[in-house]
Amino acid sequence: MLSRLTALALVALGALPGHAADAEWPAFGRDATNRNFSPLAAIDRGNVARLRPAWLFQTGVTGYFQAQPVMVDGALYVSTTGNNVAALDARTGRPLWTYTHRARTEKIFGPPSNRGVAVAGGLVYQATMDGRVVALDQRTGALVWDHEAVRPEEGESETASGLAQTLGGKPVQGSSRLGFKMPPLVAEGLVIVGVTGAGYGLHVEDERGGLDGGAVVGIEGGYGRRGWLAAYDARTGAERWRWYVTKEDGWEGGFVEKTADGEPLHRDVAAERAAAPAHREAWRVGGGSLWMTPAYDPDLGLIFLGTGNPAPQNFGLSRPGDNLYTMSLVALDIRTGTLRWHHQQVPHEEWGYDVASPPVLLDWRGADGRTVKAVASASKTGWVYVHDRATGALLQRSEPLITQKNLYRPPSPEGTVVSPGPLGAVSWPPTAYDAGTGRAYLQVRHGAATYTVKTVAGGPGRPEIRYTETSEARGEPSFSTLTALDLGGSGRILWSVRAGSRLSGGTLATAGGLVFSGEEDGHLDAHDAETGRILWRFQCGAGISGPAVTYALDGRQYVAVAAGGASFTKASGFGTGDALLVFALPE
Repeated sequence: MLSRLTALALVALGALPGHAADAEWPAFGRDATNRNFSPLAAIDRGNVARLRPAWLFQTGVTGYFQAQPVMVDGALYVSTTGNNVAALDARTGRPLWTYTHRARTEKIFGPPSNRGVAVAGGLVYQATMDGRVVALDQRTGALVWDHEAVRPEEGESETASGLAQTLGGKPVQGSSRLGFKMPPLVAEGLVIVGVTGAGYGLHVEDERGGLDGGAVVGIEGGYGRRGWLAAYDARTGAERWRWYVTKEDGWEGGFVEKTADGEPLHRDVAAERAAAPAHREAWRVGGGSLWMTPAYDPDLGLIFLGTGNPAPQNFGLSRPGDNLYTMSLVALDIRTGTLRWHHQQVPHEEWGYDVASPPVLLDWRGADGRTVKAVASASKTGWVYVHDRATGALLQRSEPLITQKNLYRPPSPEGTVVSPGPLGAVSWPPTAYDAGTGRAYLQVRHGAATYTVKTVAGGPGRPEIRYTETSEARGEPSFSTLTALDLGGSGRILWSVRAGSRLSGGTLATAGGLVFSGEEDGHLDAHDAETGRILWRFQCGAGISGPAVTYALDGRQYVAVAAGGASFTKASGFGTGDALLVFALPE
């Protein structure tokens, strides 16, 4: 009889049938490829309509529940908004232990969301919104170590006083505060995680959480922070290396006038070059948040991650140049943090197109029949880019996932309508990839935004203040689709199904021919992977804003998802919740 560990390894390699007795979901994305695909097939096209709730766990913490659960050794581990953690019996939902996080500051960036934990070597790791990396005992939940990586307010340069009145009474926030949202990557004895909040600075946001009321972002000046990724010793929490997103020497780059894939950027390069001498230190507050967990190739010893927008967001005159290495897919040496290669998707970015969705590792087949070890990056701009993992060479750009309009046209005083807006095409929610079919499944947002440059008078003897207001473009279509893409070869769209509400949280694909996808109105949907047709759906009571997982115990397959809503769901009239729901076929 196979040992349990041997069986799990064979299931992971696809060598055991989808009805294996036990199959874990041991890490974010299921493994370091970030594919969000499971070989389990006990739940399939033929029986998914019979899927029913098996159990429900309410965390007691309402709102912004974006975590992907992790299942290891028969226990489900999940983090909440506010960074609490629960370990639950994965068969019944019975609490095994809980950890209550006590933040050391209330000054955090954005809503207090967390996107998951990592479990390895008998420890549960979490990176928190108040700038800490903690390790808990996997068996008891006891705190093993607690490393304060950064104080969120540390080094803030902005002040919001006085601006509120000049900006029409809207509440001004100084949100260049650093903290962590992403689930950590644990590999080679390291816990690897990157900060969010670096690329924003002073701004005003619609309190409903959307763009409908207008969001003032990108106030001119040195109000941002410098983003970074760091590796910590998995046993002690001691920092081993740190990589900064903004390039100290030469972050201006070549002042390129086109993207690497040939799209015109419509930049005023002459004006940027003229302004450059006065802004040589802009890299020090240049932004570059890191939103989601890197992928990892142990053979190359490389991790792959996307970087966020430069600061100030949506306003580039005070940061002349390409702003390296923001808005990029980068490859780093896992042992040292040294940059091996980068591909900047949008130089001198002004629209909020963070490279936020986690990269996916795959084998790409070229027209000549050769197979290349590749990494794919789904973008907010509307394309999926495929690169050679070893060199970064661009192998393919997919068909556009959306209808693009005025792409890379800069904000203007009269208002520039651009599609997509800052929420994407594809934002942070992960993509599912089925290596057997070469298909990727993406949640795609279709919508445009209006970017308007405005000015207000400065104080006595001070120049006027410029900023960009971003709002939803009136009269432009706004909807979401679940889209299937041939990612292993042609880059063509295979099918696209329009959703009833915004899609969020990402996708899960299984060998049962299913794709699970959550909606902001609370529905978890199971689609036919061949056609996109909905075969089953369940109203979870609050918006789905975290990716679902699937696992098996004692031959029974389960599907688990968090239902808590997200900040933007408030703008659409949908509430928040606190439930982790787990489904299975009737016994």
